[in-house]
Amino acid sequence: MKIRLLTLALIALAGCATGELPPAPMLPADHNDPPQLPAPVADPSGISAERMSEITRTLASNEFQGRSMGGVGEEKTVAYLIQQFQAAGLEPGGENGGWTQAVPMIRTKLNAPVISVRQGGATRPLRFPDDIYLSTVRDTQRARLAGAPMVFVGYGVTAPERGWDDFKGVDLKGKVAVFLVNDPDFEAAAGEPVAGTFGREAMTYYGRWTYKFEEAARRGAIAALVVHDTAGAGYGWNVVQSAAGENFNVVLGPGARRPVLLQGWIQGPVFADMLKAAGHDFEAVKKRARTKAFRPIDLKARLSADSAVELTRLTSRNVIGKLTGSRYPNETVSYGGHWDAYGVGAPDAQGRTVRPGAADDALGLAAMIEVARRFANGSRPERTLLFAAWTAEERGLLGSEYYASHPLYPHETMVANLTLDTLQWAGPVKDVVLIGKGKSELEDLLAEEARAQGRYVTPEGHPERGLFFRADHFSLAKRGVPVLLNMALAGAYDLRDGGREAGEKWLSDFTGACYHQTCDAWSPSWNLAGAVQETELFYAIGARLANGRAWPGWKQGSEFGKVREESAGRRAGGERG
Repeated sequence: MKIRLLTLALIALAGCATGELPPAPMLPADHNDPPQLPAPVADPSGISAERMSEITRTLASNEFQGRSMGGVGEEKTVAYLIQQFQAAGLEPGGENGGWTQAVPMIRTKLNAPVISVRQGGATRPLRFPDDIYLSTVRDTQRARLAGAPMVFVGYGVTAPERGWDDFKGVDLKGKVAVFLVNDPDFEAAAGEPVAGTFGREAMTYYGRWTYKFEEAARRGAIAALVVHDTAGAGYGWNVVQSAAGENFNVVLGPGARRPVLLQGWIQGPVFADMLKAAGHDFEAVKKRARTKAFRPIDLKARLSADSAVELTRLTSRNVIGKLTGSRYPNETVSYGGHWDAYGVGAPDAQGRTVRPGAADDALGLAAMIEVARRFANGSRPERTLLFAAWTAEERGLLGSEYYASHPLYPHETMVANLTLDTLQWAGPVKDVVLIGKGKSELEDLLAEEARAQGRYVTPEGHPERGLFFRADHFSLAKRGVPVLLNMALAGAYDLRDGGREAGEKWLSDFTGACYHQTCDAWSPSWNLAGAVQETELFYAIGARLANGRAWPGWKQGSEFGKVREESAGRRAGGERG
């Protein structure tokens, strides 16, 4: 009944029930845009809050066991998504005329690891997962470190284009590399020479833990640890612990570089004690790490760890549907979201063990399916539309990265990717939160379509969280495809009921308590008006792209522009259909 009332409220909001439109929202007084936006145009959307709620409820139910890869959870999820894609009116878009793309993977889980650090003649046990969190993505049945030397490498950045090198030629072979989280200028005070070198509050890829683990492997380290800091990481230690020692990786080819044996996080206070034992002050060391003169520090410590590894080989699947374009079938506009969540874990205070991933990302998939349904029920788009539900996003964007390395449709003739990942359920909003400001020309289209909805654009409120690098669109961006990400974790929305303050409360409550936890669960009390707004927005952007001849590009200075420019000739061939 609540959902039906919500739907009626949305219809009234759009002016369909009475033919009258609500007044356009007023912008904040200090906003750069004009003080008033045009009222939204009445349009029977075809986007159903009821269907979105039901799809989310189903995917987040205990029957789907938290949608982890392999086993019953994946089988039910893939079967349900195929059923929904078919019902929406899509065609199979996967391998060999089917609905899926196979993604060969390994699953690992550390079994009661024993971890200690020896320093200053004394051995200190490290509690897993309270003091230190480890996992492995290697194809191995045992993970053992026997007194591996530990080296602190600051932020671990090698950026020749910025004149920055944290390693100074140090030999990391067989050692444990310890990194600070985020970028060197994240905590920089005004006036420090480093300020602005890496984007200041906006995280670059150098700030992501994925980059740090990759860099450690490139330099021959046996293990890599990131020092946890809630502000710098964008989430608390509870999120670090949520995978409970489990990890996944795609099956690596014979020539691929092997990842470090063990990777993970160490609590800030624990690392501060280690620095003190080595004769260094944590705050002083962090300040030094924010300079180009920083040199790696031998911690005079050796890390030991030993754990049996539960190793499973499996084939996971991306689920892909399409609508073939009527005039330019070889040109594609893609939508994406991830189907995986965090499976079953330790009981919470209420005894719940399933991490259902309702907002993250069952609701995003529901939105994508509604977009597909609306396109399929209208005129056939001129360009082909792709709809992908990726596997293993939570474990390092594995499904989308595998697809990007084994594309079923050429990257150079993909017009854009629009990703829906973690929508909010706190009600209608006055603004649109832009992630990755200044990267893609798609943000101009976003602003135009937001204005048509009577909304304004707000830059992401927490750019230090590096969300542009943390969702599946990034796998395609690295191949030059212009992208847009819709993710409610990017900053507080200006909610119609309660404004920015209410939006910040929703965001802090969700990220602080429910992100990747058992309480990211569906509820009949959800107000999906805002999620419907986002769904409508991404439909409108996709419709513009799918029925036009534009090839959006990257903004000047973007790290992805060169790849796109190199493929311009192949796009010209794609224009002929």
